Amino acid sequence: MGEAALAAARGLTGTRFRLHGRDADGVDCVGLAAMALRAEGFEGAVPSGYALRSGDAGRVSAAIAAVGLIPGTGGPGELLLLRTGPGQLHFAICTGGGIVHADAVLRRVVERSDLRWPVIGRWKIAGD
Repeated sequence: MGEAALAAARGLTGTRFRLHGRDADGVDCVGLAAMALRAEGFEGAVPSGYALRSGDAGRVSAAIAAVGLIPGTGGPGELLLLRTGPGQLHFAICTGGGIVHADAVLRRVVERSDLRWPVIGRWKIAGD
């Protein structure tokens, strides 16, 4: 449960950050989340054309529920929605004690052992 998603996210560590990126040439947080969830067999729609800043957590949560993800508990491999600043939402994959995420400042995918931002949502694939 979540092991394949976490392994896929960790496998992207070091991949460069690229806005709207969806492959090993570069990913943003949405691309990282999509690639990790696909490793678990999830084939839901992945948004595109979004702005770098979008603070509407309700709209994002509704979109996530609409593609079939269900609320999680923060277990490894789950999708996390974080508030990284005013008007700024960010996706990460939970490691159980930290996150794997596409860091726009460091310009690459990294794993952090700390959770420095508030978690405002957690989801997993139904059946996990």
